[in-house]
Amino acid sequence: MLAHADSLESVDSQAYDVAIVGGGIIGLSTAMQLLESTPGLSVAVIEKEERLAQHQTGHNSGVIHSGIYYRPGSWKSRFCVGGKDRLVAFCDENEIEYDECGKVIVASDESELGRLQDLYERGVANGVPDLEMVGPERLAEIEPHTAGVRALWAPHTGIVDYVRVANAYAGKFQSAGGDIFTGAAVTQVRRTNTGTALETGRGALQARHIINCGGLYADRLARMMGEATDVRIIPFRGEYYKLVPGSHHLVKGLIYPVPDPRFPFLGVHYTRNIHGYVEAGPNAVLAWAREGYRKSDVNWGETAGALAFPGFWKMTARHWRTGMQELRRSYRKPVFVNDLRKLIPEISSADLEPGGSGVRAQAVSSSGAILDDFHILRGQQALHVLNAPSPGATSSLAIGEYLSGLAMQDFGLAVK
Repeated sequence: MLAHADSLESVDSQAYDVAIVGGGIIGLSTAMQLLESTPGLSVAVIEKEERLAQHQTGHNSGVIHSGIYYRPGSWKSRFCVGGKDRLVAFCDENEIEYDECGKVIVASDESELGRLQDLYERGVANGVPDLEMVGPERLAEIEPHTAGVRALWAPHTGIVDYVRVANAYAGKFQSAGGDIFTGAAVTQVRRTNTGTALETGRGALQARHIINCGGLYADRLARMMGEATDVRIIPFRGEYYKLVPGSHHLVKGLIYPVPDPRFPFLGVHYTRNIHGYVEAGPNAVLAWAREGYRKSDVNWGETAGALAFPGFWKMTARHWRTGMQELRRSYRKPVFVNDLRKLIPEISSADLEPGGSGVRAQAVSSSGAILDDFHILRGQQALHVLNAPSPGATSSLAIGEYLSGLAMQDFGLAVK
């Protein structure tokens, strides 16, 4: 169900109880669950694009993560395992196609076995069901074209279309009485006697409370609202190749390497998409615009802002070698192919054609630390989601429930 757009001109003097900025999957899940838990509230979602779920949600690889990677007790582990089960149930209830195709995390050589064992133990501690350590023979049964000395098999990892999920959230939110305004980028924030006025290119909207799910611009909106935070969004572009149709048989499900724990990205891997094609990637290169989906996309103002941030240079000093390797992989296809061969030795350049890309809104602190977990700031009559990395989409129902609960608590909301 695609959400319809309303005109902001008609609500210039209307005050909502809560306005949620950002029409991605987390903002829409929060909106839906806020009205489910508190019927009678007046709630609006404001989205700057003409359609919902156009950025991180719409450029997502579509994986339903099972909860293997995340430190036990972290927000990621808490949100992902329960969130995954709720997401699958939601898809069943709303006739949204998904496929629990399973995933293997492959150790290419014995030097990776210790890290693979750590992942197995994390997954078990997080309550991920039916995890299995397998040898080469079992791996060949699961993924016949993959090579490795050992692998972790997670049979309940899946794939789905997250844009379709997000629009289902939006439809339920609207059916419960919520309003969605698209094409309404927030340009100015004013404090009023009764709350906050959000100025947009299509008019103004007033709300007693704000939930900021602005993704790539969440930190900027928080600063516009007067919040003190040392977190800055640094955009990283992930670039994909696609397997040509004649090579789809090389991948049955999801094939991942053992990740490097020094960097919060999972390495290039193979992902079967719910729409039938197979992606290979992504890398992780610094983007010169927050919506820099192409190498040629540059926003000089946003780039200057990143370069003026002390945390950027501290991060760069720590990770410049990895960054240079990612750049080489971005501009030299043979480097990309060579890394992919670690998982499927027979892959060649001829098997790959250009694919899409996404931009990850990576929060970085002023100390240069790359925030690896969810980061939610409880502000002045507002909540700000300043870091929502993977598995954000998988966890969207769990995060939305948590945010709506925080809103009830911090904003003093009650059923009318």
